[in-house]
Amino acid sequence: MQRFEGHRGHLWAVAYRILGSAVDADDAVQETWLRWREADRDAVADVRAYLTTAVSRICYDLLTSARSRRESYAGQWLPEPVVDELGPEDRVTMDESVGLALLAVLERLSPAERTAFVLHDVFAVPFEEIGGILGRSAGAVRQLASRARGRVQEYAPRRTPDRAAHLKVVEAFAAAATTGDLPGLIAVLDPDVVWRADGGGRVSAALTPVVGAAKVARLVQGMIQRWYVGEGMSAEFREVNGAPGVVVRAAGGTVDSVFAFTVADGRITEVDVVRNPDKLRHI
Repeated sequence: MQRFEGHRGHLWAVAYRILGSAVDADDAVQETWLRWREADRDAVADVRAYLTTAVSRICYDLLTSARSRRESYAGQWLPEPVVDELGPEDRVTMDESVGLALLAVLERLSPAERTAFVLHDVFAVPFEEIGGILGRSAGAVRQLASRARGRVQEYAPRRTPDRAAHLKVVEAFAAAATTGDLPGLIAVLDPDVVWRADGGGRVSAALTPVVGAAKVARLVQGMIQRWYVGEGMSAEFREVNGAPGVVVRAAGGTVDSVFAFTVADGRITEVDVVRNPDKLRHI
């Protein structure tokens, strides 16, 4: 048990990046534990490598089956957010690999491309080992990872890795939004800002992306007015997928929405809002 528990955090990190689902990542790690319990553990020379291979195979199978469900999803699909207390002030940079914006980009990849990219580019797993997971040659996996890398570079949003700069912009957004400062809100948004919202067909959310500072600012003002005037909502700064974000709670304390932001050049370039209650239960 102890040999497994020492790697649980790593296994969850691998699973979440491959699957984009916290609940599915939990299931994948649990299944890995069951397989580890039945394995000939004395014969395992490198426990971390063995468990990484096991959880990756499970995730690859899960991702293949999940892809069809996501294609028929109501509205825009976003990953389940991971929410924590705000990180320490002395943390200088943020982990891009777990950001909602990048995880959304990974949805453009095939299951094999995504698995190869995450394992090699994020966790430095050798191509030969990934080939064993995907049932392909090392050369084929190298091509998968290269193709995935090119698509990620093409579609990944511009962002600042500077945590303090990111937080400053998010705080300015929140201040302008909650005080009804429309010019201030537009000023903190990139002219081509993209707003994506995931309601899963369960709650109200834009079915397609909203683009442009003026449109997004008016949308935000409408939401804020409804939440604070009509429904008694509250908001707090939290760590959302490794970067400062905002969590909105209903009057009773239930999480209503989670906001993740992409910031570049002092402005917000993307806002990802998860509202689907099924994706917020774990928070």
